[in-house]
Amino acid sequence: MSVEFFKYKGVNFYKNILYSEEALNFAENEFQVLDDDVYIVTYPKSGTNWMIEILSLLRTNGDPTWSKSIPIWLRSPWYESIEGQSQIKDVVSPRVLTSHLPFHIFAKSYFTSKAKIIYIIRNPKDIVVSLFYFNKMICIYKDPQSFPELLEDFLQGNREYILWATFLNISCHLVLRLYLIP
Repeated sequence: MSVEFFKYKGVNFYKNILYSEEALNFAENEFQVLDDDVYIVTYPKSGTNWMIEILSLLRTNGDPTWSKSIPIWLRSPWYESIEGQSQIKDVVSPRVLTSHLPFHIFAKSYFTSKAKIIYIIRNPKDIVVSLFYFNKMICIYKDPQSFPELLEDFLQGNREYILWATFLNISCHLVLRLYLIP
């Protein structure tokens, strides 16, 4: 596959306008987690947007006016992305933020906060199908030539982020932290 990645602490990120080493370093080491923050943490294509919509409706007692008038990326910015970091200043508490970062890159300030994480796991077969159609639809990613090509890249870890099983294994530490921090 000819897509260019850069690695940050063993994780592939697309070389594009979404991520930079500086933004990822800021997300990991300098970003300030607030005690009332809620983080939606997922592997890509695992239901992040569905959860943002659910939480948006819960926040407004089921009134869809806010959800219909504010784009999803402004209601719940990706705190590790370049654009998300500029948008977070406009998010009112309690903030709902999203992330695809695994445990070893997640904001260090989270571990001394009372913030909450909603961790979503999706069947990897469904992830691959969603990823295939998503890549065909969006312009910033390479359009896979075929589903078998994408599947092979996914299984070999030649896609964005890391192998699904690795993400699941190391990110489970985040879930365990929910029970270890009083």
